[in-house]
Amino acid sequence: MQSHRVFVSGIAAALILAGCGRQPQPRPPEPVTLATAPYKAGSLSIQCGTLIDGTSDAPRSEVTVVIREGKIAAVNAGYDKPADLASLDLRDYTCLPGLIDMHDHITETFSDSTDMSIYLRRNDDEQWVLSRSQAEATLLAGFTTVRNVGVYHAWQDRELRDAIDRGNVAGPRMQVSGYYLTIANGGGDLIVPSMPREEIPPEFHAGVAKGAEEFRRKAQIAIDGGADVLKVIASGAVLAYGGVPGEREMTEDEIRAVVEVAHAAGKKVAAHAHGAESIKDAIRAGADTIEHASLIDDAGIALAKERGVALSMDVYNGDYIDTEGRKQGWPEEFLRKNSETTEAQRQAFTKAHAAGVAIVYGTDAGVYPHGWNARQFPIMVQRGMTPMEAIQSATSVAAKYMGWEDRVGAIAPGKFGDLIAVKGDPLQDITVLQSPIVVIKDGLAFRLPAVQ
Repeated sequence: MQSHRVFVSGIAAALILAGCGRQPQPRPPEPVTLATAPYKAGSLSIQCGTLIDGTSDAPRSEVTVVIREGKIAAVNAGYDKPADLASLDLRDYTCLPGLIDMHDHITETFSDSTDMSIYLRRNDDEQWVLSRSQAEATLLAGFTTVRNVGVYHAWQDRELRDAIDRGNVAGPRMQVSGYYLTIANGGGDLIVPSMPREEIPPEFHAGVAKGAEEFRRKAQIAIDGGADVLKVIASGAVLAYGGVPGEREMTEDEIRAVVEVAHAAGKKVAAHAHGAESIKDAIRAGADTIEHASLIDDAGIALAKERGVALSMDVYNGDYIDTEGRKQGWPEEFLRKNSETTEAQRQAFTKAHAAGVAIVYGTDAGVYPHGWNARQFPIMVQRGMTPMEAIQSATSVAAKYMGWEDRVGAIAPGKFGDLIAVKGDPLQDITVLQSPIVVIKDGLAFRLPAVQ
């Protein structure tokens, strides 16, 4: 009997501990808080009042986005709060995919154009602080993916990309080019007035070549070194000494040699080309996107549409150069070339869009401060795009032309868990994209609504 009483007593104790027969409840998930390093993929559910998913032509109301281990697991109608996930209530906000900037220079900064010798004087520690801060500013602006299309100092963008991928640095996921592929003294070759070219260290001339075979070799070195995209400088540049934007710098055969190397490795080619003839050279050579396209003519527009080549037209930064660049004392040559191309580019944007040419969102951030990337949206709308078209240029259309449509650019199952939220309706006022209230990357929160 005594043993029996002990047995009954044990059952009673267990029942009390279990809450009179109920199983112990799992601890509720922690509330959503700002991510801290090291950054690992997160899981949460998000209740969106309005959802613009990046591909659909109309928004949806009352949607729950479920992110598990950094990937979107479900997009459900109605408001849902899975018991095992932290929940973020954005019922008063408009949710969108993380934005994509197809033309960024995330390791370089706007003041560099005042004095190009800064590239030679900035030490590694200073450069790393600058790169990290600009990556964070870009992410907090809602741009969770960027394509970095050129650095003067070879491979600085690779170092930043890899640190972000390891979770050590807060920043957008990156495609990097490693260095510019350019002719000597061309738009991608560092020139410092009053300094002989041979005194500039070789890491600033890494992509300099002449002739198809040499460009082919330099392109392969870039691929072998870890480049995700190759950048050719087909025409003269606005922000470079001696270049003429409307004139060729690379030949069609040289561009084609680079394209053949890139495509054989499954990589894309971005072609810097302001001039009408250089644009057509690059399209015929097989480039995937044309950067700037400022002076594109009707034949170039028709060829881009026929070949399915996208234009990346940085139609905001001309305003910054003409105002702030002038105040900062940028070289008169740069200011003059900017004035000669800004309005021409905007008119070409309108014509190309009306003709049905694909246009991706590319800003040339670095010419102006990082974090201002969304300032281009209003000009794209003023010059002919609908707000939804402008948003898609920075989401699903951009993802397609960078070859990452299976990863980013839409809120859909299987994509990375990247999402931003804004107060208001960007289809009525596109400027609200300049002030994201929430930024989620890989299911981790990097910006959240301020606590009232």
